[in-house]
Amino acid sequence: MNFKKNIAAAIANQLKKKESDIFDVLEVPPEPSLGDYAFPCFSLAKELKKNPNQIAQELADKIKAQFIAKTAVNGAYLNFFVDKSKLSKDVLSAILQKKAKYGQSSEGKGKTIVIDMSSPNIAKPFGIGHLRSTIIGNALRNLLKFQGYKVIRVNHLGDWGTQFGKLITAYRKWGKPALLKKNSIDYLLQLYVKFHDESEKKPELEDEARAWFKKLEDGNREALSLWKEFKDLSIREFKKIYQLLGVEFEAYSGESFYNKELAGTIKILEKSGITEMSEGALIVNLEKHSLPPAILRKSDGATVYMTRDIAAAIYRKKKYKFNKMLYEVGGEQKLHFLQLFKVLELLGHSWAKDCVHIDHGLYLGKDGKKFSTRKGKTVFMTHVLEETISLACKIIEEKNSKLKMKDKLAKDIGVGAIIFGDLCNDRSNDAIFDIDKFTSFEGETGPYLQYTNARLCSILRKKKLTNTKVDYQLYDEEEQEIVKHLGRFSDAIADSSRQYKPHILARYLLDLAQMVNSYYATHQVLQDDKKIEKARLTLITTVKQVLANGLGLLGIKALEQM
Repeated sequence: MNFKKNIAAAIANQLKKKESDIFDVLEVPPEPSLGDYAFPCFSLAKELKKNPNQIAQELADKIKAQFIAKTAVNGAYLNFFVDKSKLSKDVLSAILQKKAKYGQSSEGKGKTIVIDMSSPNIAKPFGIGHLRSTIIGNALRNLLKFQGYKVIRVNHLGDWGTQFGKLITAYRKWGKPALLKKNSIDYLLQLYVKFHDESEKKPELEDEARAWFKKLEDGNREALSLWKEFKDLSIREFKKIYQLLGVEFEAYSGESFYNKELAGTIKILEKSGITEMSEGALIVNLEKHSLPPAILRKSDGATVYMTRDIAAAIYRKKKYKFNKMLYEVGGEQKLHFLQLFKVLELLGHSWAKDCVHIDHGLYLGKDGKKFSTRKGKTVFMTHVLEETISLACKIIEEKNSKLKMKDKLAKDIGVGAIIFGDLCNDRSNDAIFDIDKFTSFEGETGPYLQYTNARLCSILRKKKLTNTKVDYQLYDEEEQEIVKHLGRFSDAIADSSRQYKPHILARYLLDLAQMVNSYYATHQVLQDDKKIEKARLTLITTVKQVLANGLGLLGIKALEQM
């Protein structure tokens, strides 16, 4: 039974409101003594023309349900106390029955969501600047799929633009084919950095680069050949990283994919009457909407990100018929997406309102400064993953050198550490990238959660849960708090999905792990009293299942031994 959902339904029935509106404002009180759920009545005062305290009391007198042990009024809050025995039975039996499907819903059945995510730049190493988009986007995909949505992950590769004019210029001037084949991506970065160093001394290089990009757009054979070689080498390297992270895509359609759509898109824009010329460039003037102009075509005739993103959005709507399209892209692109969505709206596309920018903050170094590819100061994912896995392997060797398959465990721990190190933060905030902190087995880390799961598995290897009946009355207050938390798993998933914030689920799992570790320290699970042992084995089994389900949704392996 979803107690929060049923409480919301009971309140909605009395107020003649939508259940979803009530569900969204139901709170969990800060202290268990105040109840299991609380409904604030402040917002109803103006509508009902009554004091919110009075509204809370009137609702308390009317709402009766078998699963509610009692209600209590605390000022303007109506607090609900769920029947603990019924709560334990319903929650734990549901987990045992549904197992890996516990927490699932059919909310998104028949609906499609497209997630534009990851989107690294071709001819550059995969830096941690694109890691957040990859990890957050994939977690959102897992959460939304668990809610019943069909989810399409699109990797909108940065495989077009003036930077390729720069790279082609650099390669033609200083490039060596043997070095490109030997150390392709690192070598391309060296050329890119060298171009910027040289262009500071010789600004005319920028003009040459722009000319080569124009040739690329016009289909010049040499330019296309070099561009394709750079692209193929890059994708091959990217896929190695995605495989390690456990991330897949339904479509690799970078900016270049939409080149054939650009001429038609420009015609549609011009025909709509929303464009104008400004200093030789084609723009959409958005001054009336308190936004700077959206540039569609530069004065030299070259297209820009905006043009390709408009073409991409229209193409995706036709192809996927999405209900929502999420752009998991850094917060520094906020203005770009405000302009993009406004242009789509001005074109008459009512579905523009279904496009959402899921922004995230920057990854910062330990010194609090951001990384820069242009100056060659970025941190590459290949190096990061190698270092993290190596560190995990060293820790395993120190803690339990007799473990089998240590290399595989180190990979799962290292990758899990990186993923959780990101997802435990609110995506909107900047985050410090600290490998030592990420890989710690203590504190708010991925290895801590994996170790907790392994610890519970160790108990259950000694004594498995049988199918005999459990006396749910045996649970004490601490155990009931754990059960109550288990019952909120679906709430954590729903909140994470609706707010597009996986950290809500990550924090839920940390709370669960801390609760069960504290419990384990004070409650002996295996003992002579078989009734108590049975009840506690049931609790341990269900906690392990929810931990595994939650970790899987975040993209982290739930390990059985560490």
